[in-house]
Amino acid sequence: MKVGDLNVQPVWDGDARVRARDVLTPPGGDEAHWECNAEHFTAAGEFEMALGGFLIRTGDQVVLVDAGLGPLSARGFHGGHLLDSLTALGVRPADVTDVLLTHLHGDHTGWTALEDRPVFPNATYRCHAADWHHFVDGPQPDRRTAAKLAPITGQVELFDTDLTLAPGIDARHTPGHTPGSTIFVVSSGQHRALLLGDVAHSPVELLDAGWETVYDTDSPAAQAARARLIDEIESDGTPVASPHFAGLRFGRVLAGTTSRRWLYLDH
Repeated sequence: MKVGDLNVQPVWDGDARVRARDVLTPPGGDEAHWECNAEHFTAAGEFEMALGGFLIRTGDQVVLVDAGLGPLSARGFHGGHLLDSLTALGVRPADVTDVLLTHLHGDHTGWTALEDRPVFPNATYRCHAADWHHFVDGPQPDRRTAAKLAPITGQVELFDTDLTLAPGIDARHTPGHTPGSTIFVVSSGQHRALLLGDVAHSPVELLDAGWETVYDTDSPAAQAARARLIDEIESDGTPVASPHFAGLRFGRVLAGTTSRRWLYLDH
């Protein structure tokens, strides 16, 4: 996806498939929403998600946004391809200068460290302080996440305000999915695009903010964040992507007379 002079490239790690009704609840519990949005699910009622991240070369920095699931297969989630995908883009682990984490769930941190070593030895790992406190060093940390991220502790830089992290890449705190969930705004000249993390897992969540997902830490806050986001991207046509959207593709929310529509972009 070209954003002005910047190129945002998908970095595929794998795929996931779960029963949609196990993880999503339609607005107001109205069953009609399933039929209206059937195109976003399989004929068997499954929710297919990509796993991975995005690569951006900007200035002298090689930036990876989110680090996939890692070489794991469990409960319908299958990863393991991110490093091969980077190789196909001409990038070695040692080339990556920055790893920006939208949040600290395991399907976004899988390739941060392996075998007690950082996967990206020369990178600075950056995430919002609220997520680090929630998952790693707070009063009730998630032990699995804390153990996973322990090898990168010396390379972590936390932020607690919206700021520029690299030329053309800005962090926007968007809590709800997790306390520190962050959207990364990519901009160049008059062009911009948003990397959403899990502010939305599926385009259906951008068509109606009333959808709920079991993955959100604070559902009301997550819905409010999506509502604000929808208003923004519907009004100005900003392209957005999540590492869970099909093919890690960007798309736009289009206003309609009675309902919104989602349009995937070809480039």
